[in-house]
Parts: sequence; C-alpha cells; structure tokens
Amino acid sequence: MSDQPAKLGVFARYLTLWVALCIVVGVAVGTWFPGFFQALGRAEIVQVNLPVAVLIWAMIVPMLLKIDFGALGQVMQHWRGIGVTLAVNWAFKPFLMALLGWLFIGWLFRPLLPEAQIESYIAGLIILGAAPCTAMVFVWSHLSKGEPHFTLSQVALNDAVMIVAFAPIVGLLLGLSAITVPWETLLLSVLIYVLVPVVVAQAWRRYLLRTGGEPALQRTLAQLDPVSMLALLLTLVLLFAFQGEQIITQPLIILLLAVPIMLQGYLTAAVAYLANRRLGVAHEIAAPSTLIGASNFFELAVATAIVLFGFDSGAALATVVGVLVEVPVMLSLVWLVNRSKPWYEAGARPLTLPARR
Repeated sequence: MSDQPAKLGVFARYLTLWVALCIVVGVAVGTWFPGFFQALGRAEIVQVNLPVAVLIWAMIVPMLLKIDFGALGQVMQHWRGIGVTLAVNWAFKPFLMALLGWLFIGWLFRPLLPEAQIESYIAGLIILGAAPCTAMVFVWSHLSKGEPHFTLSQVALNDAVMIVAFAPIVGLLLGLSAITVPWETLLLSVLIYVLVPVVVAQAWRRYLLRTGGEPALQRTLAQLDPVSMLALLLTLVLLFAFQGEQIITQPLIILLLAVPIMLQGYLTAAVAYLANRRLGVAHEIAAPSTLIGASNFFELAVATAIVLFGFDSGAALATVVGVLVEVPVMLSLVWLVNRSKPWYEAGARPLTLPARR
C-alpha cells in the first residue's frame, strides 16, 4: 500500500446516491421479474448462494489485496493508538451496536416495524457492528491527514483479529439477543468470506510484487476497482429485489434502521477520539484510530447476513442500510476530526509512568 492512497473517488463520494438508485432499480425489477430472482435465491450449494458468493468475492478480494500483513511488525511503534483501535473495535463497538439495536429496534421503534422481522433486524445490526472497516479506512485516514504507516499497520492487525474474533462475538451477541445461533453457517461464512479471501488476496499480492513490483500491484488495483464497485451495486440490486415488498409497504423501515447505525458511528468515534486524547496520542495517529472504529466492513456484513438469514431477511436489509449511511456519516466525522485538531492538541498530553524510587 502506498503512503498516499487515493482520495475519495466519484463512486465512493456518491455511494449514498448509488444505494438509493439500487433501491429503486431492485424494487422495480423484483416486482417485474419475481420468478427470475426466486430462481437466483435457490441457486445454493451447502447453504452458499452462488450468485452472491461470486459478487461478494469480487467486492472483498480487491479490498484485501490492498492490505500488507507485513505491516504487523510496526504495530508496537504506536502502541497507544493501536490499543485504542483494538479496544474500541472488539470490546466496545459490537456491544454498543447490540445495545442500540435492542433499545431502538427492540423497544422504541418496535410498534412501527413488522413484528416478525424484529429479531432479524437486530441480528443484522449486530453483524454490522462486529465487522470493522478495512479498505475505506485508507481513504478516511488520507482525508484526515492520518499517518499512513500507522493506518496500514492497524488495518492489518484488525483484519488478523477479525479472522478469529468475528464469529465468536457475533455468536455471543446473537445468543444474548435470544436469536438462535447457526454456528455451522456462521463459521462457514467466516471461512468463505474472511479466511479464504485473505489467503487468496495475500498470495495474489505477493505474486504481483514479486513479478512486477509496486507498479504492477497498483495497476491491478486500478483495474479491479470498477469490478468491485459493480459487484457491490449488483449485490444491492439483488437484495432490494427480494426486499421490495417490505420497502413498498413500510418505507419508514430504512429510516428507522439508520438511527442506531448512525448513533453507533458517532458514539464509537467520540469514545475513540477522547481515549486517544487522554492517552496523549498524536493527532495524525488518533485520526485513523478513531475513524476505523466508526466505519464498517459492510461487504462482509452483507455477505454474512445473507448466508445466515437469507436474501429477504431483515438482517440483510439492516446491513444494507449500513451501506446507505456510511459515506455521509464518515465524511462528517472526517470534518469534525480535522476541525477539532487545535482543541485535540491543546489537551493531548502524553501519560508518564511514576518514577521508581
């Protein structure tokens, strides 16, 4: 990964608009051609929907191709920032999202939502909260003038932790929500959409660097970006084709699901930012450390929700709403982090251990 990743591209900048268009297109084609989409939904092998598997891989592998796990050797250089990243992403954020799901979807908004989907919506929020961001962190870090080497090392470490922590945390929180945990399916989703793509992407990355160096890697990433974008849009169209009836009858669902997702982003960012400030972490480290927790690896969340609960589930819809609000929330957080830099640096004082006698 280069020290100067690209700025937010046209696709990412208008991601909310693209998702809105996917809602319209998906609902329309799902209404016009219900038989075709039902056939796609039945195209499964060992609980894995083949069209979705192909699309998710096309989304995830290019993102994981950007990750250099060699950067794990640098994690102790900024141990305070790394510590905040790990604590927020794995000990705070998933539980906060579950709490917000229980509070808003399971209680406050319950009368406004279809009763049969309440548990599924909460499950989708839990899955989303347990999937910390990967590739987009480089963009948020760049926009907030974050230190690129720290960003690379924290993403590499976060992805390594995700391989072993994602399934247990999701299973625990689903169980606490009285939702039946399909452990075999959950572990299968981690294998298919986390472990195997990581291995494939890293093998491919090493091959490119060995045969053509950094220029070959960057060329490949540039060629794969449109593929990844198209795969995301097609996945969303498929989801909304199956969700069309719910959206038409209750369009308020999307707005209500957005509330806990947005609150999770802002509250997680606030906790991480204040923790970094209290620990005296430099602003260029605190910025990416803060933003990685607020953002989500929504591609993984969407894939997992589909595998566990199906195309037409409330869980799948909840994860897609995460895609809808991702860019506006993160851009606002980048603005806040940048504007608050003087305040941050005025109060960031490195902690010192008491002198030994």
